[in-house]
Amino acid sequence: MSEKIENETHETLLEIQSVLKAPKNQYNKFGNFDYRSAEDILNALKPILKAYHATLILSDEPILIGDWHYIKATATLTTPAGTYEATAAAREAIKKKGMDESQISGTASSYARKYALNGLFLIDDTKDTDTNEYQQQTRKQAPNRNNSALNAKKELVQGMYSKIAKAIKGNPSDVRKEAIKQAATKPQWPRADDSGKQALLLGVLNEMEKALVKK
Repeated sequence: MSEKIENETHETLLEIQSVLKAPKNQYNKFGNFDYRSAEDILNALKPILKAYHATLILSDEPILIGDWHYIKATATLTTPAGTYEATAAAREAIKKKGMDESQISGTASSYARKYALNGLFLIDDTKDTDTNEYQQQTRKQAPNRNNSALNAKKELVQGMYSKIAKAIKGNPSDVRKEAIKQAATKPQWPRADDSGKQALLLGVLNEMEKALVKK
């Protein structure tokens, strides 16, 4: 891979890592804590991957280490400039109450995939449910999940302003004005809440970026 392509790949990965916000949308009533699942990370990633014309593939591989069965998960990110991947493994439990063998494997797969995604996208889980640090916390206040999702959209839109401005050697504020102008012509705009307007802006920005590529 050439130095130019490597730099472009690094830049795209860095931008995705910077804008990704994966809120902890799951709640454990027994332990009174919030946590994120692999599905939460993927839901947060989907609009970002679309914005950066990137794809993500998750795959599993059963491996045997000594007498223990593990599921090794690989997360592969492909951008127009290149590919990155990260792996993680989780051990299958010998027995888990209320689960058959396929469910036990599925649980190990979800756990391994989550930590492969954490490694690839620099998600810090030091205070998640499966760490000693988290177990030492008590009465943790649950985050405002709706605000977390809205803030993630806003950061993504802001990143797109800067990205397009850089491509046309312009000013992000000018890109913002044009995007709002185009989004305001959409019939959904007057009735949309803040989250809906951010989604409309993201759609307009995607179209603006596609138009630049065609040029």
